[in-house]
Amino acid sequence: MPAANQPDTPLFSFGSAARILGISVHTMRMYERRGLIVPYKTETKQRRYSETDIDRLRCIRSAINVEKISIEGIRGVLSLIPYWAIVHCGETDRQECPAYNGHSEPCWATKCRAAFCRDRDCRSCEVYTNFADCQSIKERLKSLQPL
Repeated sequence: MPAANQPDTPLFSFGSAARILGISVHTMRMYERRGLIVPYKTETKQRRYSETDIDRLRCIRSAINVEKISIEGIRGVLSLIPYWAIVHCGETDRQECPAYNGHSEPCWATKCRAAFCRDRDCRSCEVYTNFADCQSIKERLKSLQPL
């Protein structure tokens, strides 16, 4: 777990995060099921959220409520993040990866069995952490070099 007082420290309970965002726990569960958020889970399987997670959820809420982008649209945009160029996984792994071969969900929401991802923690993967809020998503995408 990250050190206390860091933006990635999972401090907020499931209910607290929902209250901070002004949404229902049902909506939080839906975002998790749809692969938009990967909560930290304690040893007793309780979900915890960090400031970074709250920022991610605010971005999602803004995309839905202000920009009128559907959840499937958000998933589609996130699925286009060229994770293979960020983490430099090999050609063999890419061929086995549903995120690389599809375009409907972000890499952290797939059940990838490729060797490169098999034992990785998606929550701490740089693809997930570097695309945490609306501004970082835009800036990170602008900075990516063409292949």
